[in-house]
Amino acid sequence: MEKHIQAFILYLRDVKQKSKNTELSYARDLKKLNIFCADLGIMSASDVTDEVIANYVAHMNDEGMKPTTISRNIASAKAFFGFLVEQGYVNHNPVITTKAPKIEKKIPGILTMDETAKLLEQPSADSPKGLRDRAMLELLYATGIRVSELINLRVSDLNMKAEYMVCRDSNKERVIPFGAVAKEAVKNYLKKGRPAMVEDENMDLLFTNCSGQPMSRQGFWKLIKGYGKKAGIKSELTPHTLRHSFAAHLVSNGADLHSVQKMLGHSDISTTQIYAQMTHSRLQLEYKKAHPRG
Repeated sequence: MEKHIQAFILYLRDVKQKSKNTELSYARDLKKLNIFCADLGIMSASDVTDEVIANYVAHMNDEGMKPTTISRNIASAKAFFGFLVEQGYVNHNPVITTKAPKIEKKIPGILTMDETAKLLEQPSADSPKGLRDRAMLELLYATGIRVSELINLRVSDLNMKAEYMVCRDSNKERVIPFGAVAKEAVKNYLKKGRPAMVEDENMDLLFTNCSGQPMSRQGFWKLIKGYGKKAGIKSELTPHTLRHSFAAHLVSNGADLHSVQKMLGHSDISTTQIYAQMTHSRLQLEYKKAHPRG
């Protein structure tokens, strides 16, 4: 089965043009399946039956794997055998009827509006780095884009006059508005901050590190954690915290879920609905605390 896995990984790379991380993820999942089958004496993909896959899922459960991990492994196996069927290597996809375990959607951590305000106030306007950091945080909170999207934004993606930007994700584009505060922060950065960092006239990236090179996700994570500490925020801050806070604050203030879905780039409305559930949970909590018969 090893040669078929290698053929599938090459297919992902050359035909589907998946990212290196996606390749590695599939390879890692399929290696586990291959080892499980080899322990059963199964060396050929054509000998993998529905029963073998069912036993493999039971094995992952017995190993204490998280439902999200099991679901990903099932998806990897399903895609692998789907490829083998298309190529004529096997006649049947043994994973086609396998159901992934139910995954409880965790309520993401968000900042209160006061915490958000304190965080956004932390970067100093007295240095190019401070101007850049404030612009990044303000834009992130104003639009709810992912950190990966933020660090890949280009100057040409912004329409400062109309106060919107074009964000690209997996070959799709979405137009997202931003407000006056984010506009002012970005304008100050472009005028006083970015020229001190970026010497290359051909560099179109909006945000760079202090050397004028592309910024990493890890670099931004350190940045936001540092400002969170300065702001006295006790809850855990992740690169997604401002994105979640953006959505939750919009929904709690009456924004339409479908509009929030479009801005976040969610393909499924159910993913966005968790923010409405958060608002409902918070209302219940406040009711119990405040109502005399709560």
